[in-house]
Amino acid sequence: MHSTEGRHLHHLEKIVAFVALAAMLALGIGFAQAKGPAKDADALFLRSSVALVQDVASGETLYAKNLDAAVPIASITKLMTALVILQHKLDLAQRVVISDEDYDTLKGTRSRLRPGAAFTRDKLMLLALMSSENRAAAALGRTFPGGTPAFVAAMNEKARALGMSDSRFVDASGLSPGNVSSAKDLARLIEAAHRHPMIREYSTRESATVSMLGRELGYRNTNGLVRSVNWEIGLSKTGYICEAGRCLVMHVRVASRELIVVLLDSWGKQSRIGDANRIRKWLEHHAAKVPAGRRS
Repeated sequence: MHSTEGRHLHHLEKIVAFVALAAMLALGIGFAQAKGPAKDADALFLRSSVALVQDVASGETLYAKNLDAAVPIASITKLMTALVILQHKLDLAQRVVISDEDYDTLKGTRSRLRPGAAFTRDKLMLLALMSSENRAAAALGRTFPGGTPAFVAAMNEKARALGMSDSRFVDASGLSPGNVSSAKDLARLIEAAHRHPMIREYSTRESATVSMLGRELGYRNTNGLVRSVNWEIGLSKTGYICEAGRCLVMHVRVASRELIVVLLDSWGKQSRIGDANRIRKWLEHHAAKVPAGRRS
């Protein structure tokens, strides 16, 4: 590249960066706040547009970035799906037949669950939580008493009961960008979901095999961190649609503390995993400086 062209490109990049920064300032986004771990919290640069690290025992916010922004949450929605199924005490041993109605006509995502195949509600819960199976989640919502509309209404009723004022749900899978929430609200959802042993176990299981029409189908957890010896994860859920970016929420134990971690709208396929690892290393580095707080 000629030097003149290089100068012009550099000048253009500076203009673009300035415009982006001005937009962020105008919208009030992109800035982190911390109340505990370290004075240099701003040095924790995350690729997620929304982030939260919260101490479970004290309720203390250790790190927050765009805490109140209501954004699409993709398959994080499936935590609410599981919570509603369990709250209403539906028969988990009941067999549910996959239907053409469970196809994803919005995003065109693929599924190996064929129409006509029958699974227990328990197996569909496992696939929805562990491997984020969209057709499994859709079938759970469709076979709720009153069908999908009644299920969505129950999801929003549960959100209100949990005090999730920034949240709205429109389907069981999270494929619609109309499923929105904030990091603050999702902390409430994670805390409620973590009280259920089944959600804890299914969302963190590394892999599973299910039988379908005489075939064995193998599935893996969409969060690779559950297979890492460096992580102690009590609840996990990933999510992705283009409107939501890469999302990850977890209930974890780091530096001898039980924590809720929320990462939303992360750009780059592995960026949410990178952000999670940056948070863990940051907390471990400052563990000695983080006194255990008390819930106010």
